[in-house]
Amino acid sequence: MSEYRGRLAPTPTGYLHAGHAATFGTAHQRAVERQGTLVFRMEDLDPARCKREFVDAALEDLNWLGFGWQEGPFFQSERTEHYLAAWRTLKNLGVIYPCTKSRKDVEFAPFAPHEEEKLFPTDWRPPIGAGQNLEQPDGFNWRFRVPDGRKIAFTDLRCGPFSRTAGDEFGDFLVWRRDGIPAYELAVVVDDIAMQINEVVRGEDLLVSTCRQLLIYEALNAEAPAFYHCPLLRDAQGERLAKRAGAQSIRALRDAGASPESLTAFTE
Repeated sequence: MSEYRGRLAPTPTGYLHAGHAATFGTAHQRAVERQGTLVFRMEDLDPARCKREFVDAALEDLNWLGFGWQEGPFFQSERTEHYLAAWRTLKNLGVIYPCTKSRKDVEFAPFAPHEEEKLFPTDWRPPIGAGQNLEQPDGFNWRFRVPDGRKIAFTDLRCGPFSRTAGDEFGDFLVWRRDGIPAYELAVVVDDIAMQINEVVRGEDLLVSTCRQLLIYEALNAEAPAFYHCPLLRDAQGERLAKRAGAQSIRALRDAGASPESLTAFTE
């Protein structure tokens, strides 16, 4: 591998919790061990949910944990033109299409759900090439047309071989929202390409997302990074930690006397 380039990429929709500390600790540790570079990116695309107080808290918490970075912070909210350029490329290639169906429409569609997600019904797809005359994405949910029946596979650096079949185990997915906000799948790929990230460390709940993102890398003719998906921390009831669980926030644990070392001991 060339010079190691990883990233810390929190989403400021709430206070970071112990699970974030473990995952970001793994990213920091892997970069240090490889004498590489960490890029800090704030994934603050949604103005309704991303708050300045959570941006400031994330910076404070990560500094308290001792996680340094060499580049950034960069803010996704300031990078819309990059996402629009990628949207235009994908639109011109015909691999995405405009859609008026909402997430709720998909949830209540009269089709059998897959065990991991409710698949977008293929009967709702427009003809190939739909939307290519549009100059801007606004006003539609834009979806990536997955290659039905194709197995998307990669080898995760922690979890090993992983694959899902497009059109069967995951369906057409959002790349742009009708309210003008690029979707997670598109934005992270565009940024990781631009920032030359060659290893992505994140939670194992995003393994299927990686299959989707590999299709975007391919469409953009870009090399995908390596992936390392960390185990998820769970509470006493077995539920994965969430930002709404305030008692598990990094700052609450710090105020209760926890040390940075105790919160990053879960790294592996």
